[in-house]
Amino acid sequence: MSELVERGAARTRWIRSRMPLLAAVRDEFAERRPFDGRRVGMSLHVEPKTAVLLEVLAAGGAEIVATGNHGSTQDDVVAFLRGQGMTVFGARDDTLAQHEANVASVIEARPDILLDNGADLAAGIVAAGLADGVVGGTEETTSGGIRLRAELAGRIPFPTIVINDSALKAIGENRHGVGQSVVESIMRITNLMIPGRRFVVAGYGWCGRGIAQYLRAFGGRVAVAEIDELKAFEAALDGYRVADLGELAEWGEFFITATGHPGIITDDIVDRMPDGAVLANAGHFPWEIDVESLSARATEVTELDAAIERIDLPDGRHVILLAGGRMVNLAGREPKGNSLEAMDLGFLLQSLSLERVATAASTLVPGAQPVPDDLEREIARRFVRALGADR
Repeated sequence: MSELVERGAARTRWIRSRMPLLAAVRDEFAERRPFDGRRVGMSLHVEPKTAVLLEVLAAGGAEIVATGNHGSTQDDVVAFLRGQGMTVFGARDDTLAQHEANVASVIEARPDILLDNGADLAAGIVAAGLADGVVGGTEETTSGGIRLRAELAGRIPFPTIVINDSALKAIGENRHGVGQSVVESIMRITNLMIPGRRFVVAGYGWCGRGIAQYLRAFGGRVAVAEIDELKAFEAALDGYRVADLGELAEWGEFFITATGHPGIITDDIVDRMPDGAVLANAGHFPWEIDVESLSARATEVTELDAAIERIDLPDGRHVILLAGGRMVNLAGREPKGNSLEAMDLGFLLQSLSLERVATAASTLVPGAQPVPDDLEREIARRFVRALGADR
C-alpha cells in the first residue's frame, strides 16, 4: 500500500469512528442493500467525511463513480477510495478545465442516481440528453438548488431532493457547521485577530447567519449586507448593523460572501474598500467575488502564503484574497470543512434521501423538492439521541 493510500485510509478510519449516525446506517444498508444494481454518480468535495459517505453507499450495493470540486479535492482520499474499488476522478491541483473534464467523465459513465453539488451533474446530464436514464438524485447546496429552480426549471424529468432545503441541514450543517468552519479556516489561514475587527457578511441565509454568529462570539464587530427585506429585518433584530454592501464597503475590514449568487463583490465595491481589506468566499461557486476582473486590473499579484494573495490596485491600495475566491473552508490551507458532527447529520440526510430515490422514486415528483418530512423527523430523533441531549 502506498504512503498516499495509507494516509487516506488512516484519516478516513479516524473520521469514520466519530460519525456514529453514518456508522449505524452503514449497517442498515449492508442488510437492506437498497442500491444493488445502481451506479451512483457523485460530484462533491472529496475529503475524509465524504469518503465515509461513499463507504456507506457502497455497503448498500452502490457502484461509485465520483469526482470532487475544483480546488478542494484531497489526493490521499482519492487514492484511498480508488483502492476500495471506486472510480474517482480528480486531483488537488486540477485546472478548472480538468475539473470540468472530470465532471464530464462521471456523466459519461451514465449513472442512474446523482449525488450532486452545485447541480453540475444534473445540468450535464440534461445537456447530454441522458436524463431518461436517471432514476433521481440529491443536491447538496444552496447554489445548486437555485440552479435547479432557475436555469434548469422544467428541464429535470427525475426527482431531485434538495438537501439544502432541510431544516436539519439549515440549522445543523449550514448555521453551525459552516459558521464554525469558515471562521476557524479564516483564523488558521490568516493568523489574524478576530476581536475588534470589522466584518461584513454578505447574505443572511443560514450560512450567513452562522458566520455572523461565530464571528461575534469571537469578539468581531459584524455588519450584514442583505437585499431580502425579511432577512435584513431578522439580522437587525439579531443585533447586527444592516446596510447596503456599497455603504458597508467603506466600513468593513474583512468581507465574506455567503449568498449563492454571482457578482456580489464587484470592482465598484472593491473601489470603496479600505487599503488592506481581506476578501473571502463561503459560497459553493467561486463567482461571488469577481476574481477575474479584480486580477485583470491588478498592477501586481503576490502570493503571500498558501491560499493568501495580495492584489495591488492602480490607485495604490491593495486587497487580500483568500483561497482564490473559492470556498475558504474547503479550498484554503489544510482544509477541514465542516465539523464531524455537522457532516454526520448532513450525510445521514444524503444517505436516507438517496435510499428513498433508489427504492421509491415513483412516490416523488420530478424536479427539485425538499427532503421528505418523515425522513427529517426520523433523522432529528437519531441526532438528538446521538448528542445525548435526551439524557
